[in-house]
Amino acid sequence: MTRYDAVIIGAGPAGATTALALARAGWSVALIEKVLFPRKKLCGEFMSATNAMLFAELGIDAEIHAEAGPEICRVGIFAGARIVTAPMPRHAGECSGRGFAMARERLDDLLVQKAVQAGTTLLMPWRATALAPDGAGFVCTVTGGTETKEIRAPVAVIAHGSWERGDLPTQNTRPHRPSDLLAFKACFRDAALPSDLMPLIVFPGGYGGMVNSSGGSLSLTCCIRRDALQDARRDHQGGAAEAVFAHIKMHCRGVRETLQGASFESSPLAAGPIAPGIRPRYAQGVFRVGNVAGEAHPIVAEGISMAMQSGWLLARLLSRTDAGQGRDLDAIGAAYATRWRQSFAPRIHAASLFAHLAMRPAAALLLGPVIARFPAILTFGARLSGKTGLDALRDG
Repeated sequence: MTRYDAVIIGAGPAGATTALALARAGWSVALIEKVLFPRKKLCGEFMSATNAMLFAELGIDAEIHAEAGPEICRVGIFAGARIVTAPMPRHAGECSGRGFAMARERLDDLLVQKAVQAGTTLLMPWRATALAPDGAGFVCTVTGGTETKEIRAPVAVIAHGSWERGDLPTQNTRPHRPSDLLAFKACFRDAALPSDLMPLIVFPGGYGGMVNSSGGSLSLTCCIRRDALQDARRDHQGGAAEAVFAHIKMHCRGVRETLQGASFESSPLAAGPIAPGIRPRYAQGVFRVGNVAGEAHPIVAEGISMAMQSGWLLARLLSRTDAGQGRDLDAIGAAYATRWRQSFAPRIHAASLFAHLAMRPAAALLLGPVIARFPAILTFGARLSGKTGLDALRDG
């Protein structure tokens, strides 16, 4: 049995950020990931300017900016025949600026490499099949091919996705429902979206967004209700993803014009159902970061930012004590849960409001003329969704 100060399950942005920050604080860390990186991942890819301080502290800002797409200076909305844009609010912290997008396969691989360089032990591709209390810590059972290992650590962090199914008690077991939101993503070449614009896309049964990302690629990510997807598949030929994107183009002039002449860069991705909401951040001695702790509707494009920031916050609180020794985990867990709620609950609540308005045809019909007349509403909405403030994390 191998011993570490912390074991982290899941090497996405939340888990890798936690591992990197703890390793740099002198901890011995085991990071477990079931999929071999780099890999494609369903994600909107946008990171808000509130991450600038985090990138600087982790020492990855130069690499991030070298791989990222153009700075996003405008938000917009594409709904029916309407195309409305407004300025993206500027983050006024120590590292001022606006956000940008970066391909998930590049971001995740970079964070994992940096964590390993800092001393993290990476088990990839290994799957965590059990996590059980063991005296003053935990035993994590992992399998890789035909081999099984046990890892013991006083601190356990769960960082897997919210929609993943598996053997761990934190993984999804909910039955399918017609109202489930399923997620789709496609990357395009030769699209006509202005480089500085990130529009919200509103269409019957769902919502989405587009952004110019790494290497000149355009990322279109959307969520659609399961029952609306079934209707779209009856109306359009091809698979589920092709039907979704045809449905969006039929109902959204801005998307039609943007993708006219564009081509798929790779096969579309699908996943879900997504599970927006706030969940326990610390329970039964186990910490949670990323979507498994709480998830905002993707309509606000804050998923990556919240994931990385939650891992960073937890690592800062944990590293205030000596690695693996003499800590009151319940007190740290209570502090983490409180700070997490202060930082992320407002974004989650704002996202829920925006998503439900976007998916209600009557509301969208009424709001469309108002937004067209007062586009500053879009800028205000971006502020509400967390694009400018990180106060609760500054002294985390």
